[in-house]
Amino acid sequence: MGYAPMLKLIISMSLPSMFSMIIQALYNVVDSIFVAQFDQRALTAVSIALPLQMLLVAVAVGSSIGMNSLMSRKLGEGKTSEASCAAVHGILLSVLSSLVFLVIGIFATRPFFTAYTSDPVIIEYGVQYTSICLIFCFGAFVEITIEKALQATGDMIFPMLIQLSGAVVNIIFDPLLIFGIGPFPQMGAAGAAVATVSGQIVAMLFAITVLIVRKNKIKVTFKGFRPSLSMIKSIYAVGLPSIIMQSISSVLIVALNSILIGFSSDAVNVFGIYFKLQNFIFMPVFGLTHGVMPIMGFNYGARKKSRLLSALKYGIMIAAIIMALGTLLLWLCPQWLLLMFNATQNMLDIGVIALRIISLHFVFAAAGIMLSTFFQALGKGVKSLIMSVMRQIVVILPVAYVMSFVGLEYIWYSFLIAELVSLSLGIFFFIRMYKTELKAL
Repeated sequence: MGYAPMLKLIISMSLPSMFSMIIQALYNVVDSIFVAQFDQRALTAVSIALPLQMLLVAVAVGSSIGMNSLMSRKLGEGKTSEASCAAVHGILLSVLSSLVFLVIGIFATRPFFTAYTSDPVIIEYGVQYTSICLIFCFGAFVEITIEKALQATGDMIFPMLIQLSGAVVNIIFDPLLIFGIGPFPQMGAAGAAVATVSGQIVAMLFAITVLIVRKNKIKVTFKGFRPSLSMIKSIYAVGLPSIIMQSISSVLIVALNSILIGFSSDAVNVFGIYFKLQNFIFMPVFGLTHGVMPIMGFNYGARKKSRLLSALKYGIMIAAIIMALGTLLLWLCPQWLLLMFNATQNMLDIGVIALRIISLHFVFAAAGIMLSTFFQALGKGVKSLIMSVMRQIVVILPVAYVMSFVGLEYIWYSFLIAELVSLSLGIFFFIRMYKTELKAL
């Protein structure tokens, strides 16, 4: 990471993660596609459940990003034992976090759905699906943490294989359990949840095996382990802003669903479908950040300014190309994409316009995501948090609320407006940080 040609290095480190993130996006979408074929009310339930699932992912990914950032910097400084210790702390924190969501899954899912709708069928579908996903979330937490630990060492192949194993299990069992094919019972929305957590647990077991059996740059052992408050603080210095940053997406979905439900449940379904579809565009970019972040963190720790800035430049360029292709896809094929989810004519009327307008912000988001990754890699997670709050709360929600009085289609422009404001703020942070800190590296 300290001397290889930058573009080749980024591609070699990012491609496996990008592929695994595409697979991750695939099995997130597959749930909704099969559920929509089973019952449109089940699709509504899964769409309403999205904020709780995103909150879970936010805590799992955010904590592991903090661990990843700390490990990368320690490895760049040549402190391998401290990097190993950070990995052990990350795994412990992931298990403790999963217990919190177990409690939420048992006690909070029904009140959550009854606050949204009075339809008893939607409520039952939602409670069945969400409670299973939350109660058995330990697989997702441990799997994600081990993946990020391996990525911090420059290993991108095994994290890809770990995610792929979970995705394959989920995709195979989705139709079997939802529709009751062969010896399997028809479980509907609950079947989609069982397939999901089964895939996560299989991936977790694979990840643990890789960590124990394979020779890695770090040594993860709990023998003689003692929790370090200073190391936990270092992990959450980046991890907590990242958790909050990603959790804001849950707040955004809840708030926008509250606005959209005033128009129709079809508008809520379209928004839920959009979030599933955007994963195919955004997930490869997030996979790119997984490859770029360790490179940035390593070279920052090694005080190699030119390589640090080169990683940022190439990262933005590659992300912009991916996002431009995503915009083109949503402009050319919106109707076909919506029909995968068994969309009604009213959903098509709403969705075609929505997908085309929302996709206008994708290319700007590419630069914003890379700047956020840059700040996280350097241990400046608060700057990423401020950008995210500006994008997903401060700007988008007031704009969406005002636009709702004009008409449904105008709500979708709030994504573009919010992204432009957030990117402007990120550029300001970068310029100021370069003048005060990076220039002297």
